[in-house]
Amino acid sequence: MADSGVWVGVDVGGSKVLAGVVDDRGRVLRTSRRTTPGRAERVEQVEDTLSAAVLEAADGCDVLGVGVAAAGFVDAAGERVMFAPHLPWLDAPVRARLEHRWRVPVVLDNDANAAAYAEGRFGAAAGVDTSVVVTLGTGIGGALLLDGRIHRGASGMAGEFGHMQVVPDGLPCECGGRGCWEQYSSGNALVRYVRDRLGGRPSALATRCAGDPARVSGPMVTEEAEAGDPLAREAFAHVGDWLGVGLANLVAALDPHLIVVGGGVSTAGDLLLEPARLALRRALVGAGHRGVPPLRPARLGPEAGLVGAATMARESGAAAARPDGRSQPRR
Repeated sequence: MADSGVWVGVDVGGSKVLAGVVDDRGRVLRTSRRTTPGRAERVEQVEDTLSAAVLEAADGCDVLGVGVAAAGFVDAAGERVMFAPHLPWLDAPVRARLEHRWRVPVVLDNDANAAAYAEGRFGAAAGVDTSVVVTLGTGIGGALLLDGRIHRGASGMAGEFGHMQVVPDGLPCECGGRGCWEQYSSGNALVRYVRDRLGGRPSALATRCAGDPARVSGPMVTEEAEAGDPLAREAFAHVGDWLGVGLANLVAALDPHLIVVGGGVSTAGDLLLEPARLALRRALVGAGHRGVPPLRPARLGPEAGLVGAATMARESGAAAARPDGRSQPRR
């Protein structure tokens, strides 16, 4: 591996940075994880975090190229992050900045596009004509796959499903709007549901967080839901119901053959997806007189974004050596 060099994908989410070395079959060979600096932090701090994760994942191997999957609006040229609700990038030339820093070719795309591309190549959407991929993490990302290709739209920003308004004048969102879908069905929504109800009923979650709602985390809720905790299961039912409502809107507009749900929240499986399926059928106009697309879990799990980003970089043909011969990203 060290002789031929490696391709690295980086998934930059609202709460974590996950980097990994990916082979040509979509297999993740090594990973490195960091906490994402907050939106109030300097851009340089975010890029320092990315650099540390890439270097650790590469583990001393030559890096041929890096794919970056960013949780934000990426322009059609794949050069700039125009806006990121959970990150400090704002109309930022991210690709050029990272190529200058790392001295290797960089491919930049939206994180949900990258995850969808991976599922279309190696996962649940492989061989499907039209599929909608929705990723539930800190927020909601999404993408539309047409014959295995990402539909990017006129500005490159198609698929920002999480910021569809589902509740007029609803909960405030990090994007500046109110009532966005991701405020009701996401990792943040799951945690908020539990925190708001923690003191009023018995729950293993209260014991685990020592009665402090601020200590509740998404993985903690998932673990307790799988163990049968009533409050944790109720939270997944609530988030899953809202997931189905939003998916009904997407199906009404796009009529896909398949819906794939991924992201960290989806690791709960049917605890999330069964209420979503029920809500999809309930909310979809004409559901009794039309085909309702199957709702499947993503196969590649939380690593889909980095797999897709690394695969995009590999397939872009961006392996040409730089004139200065550098192949190892620098801090």
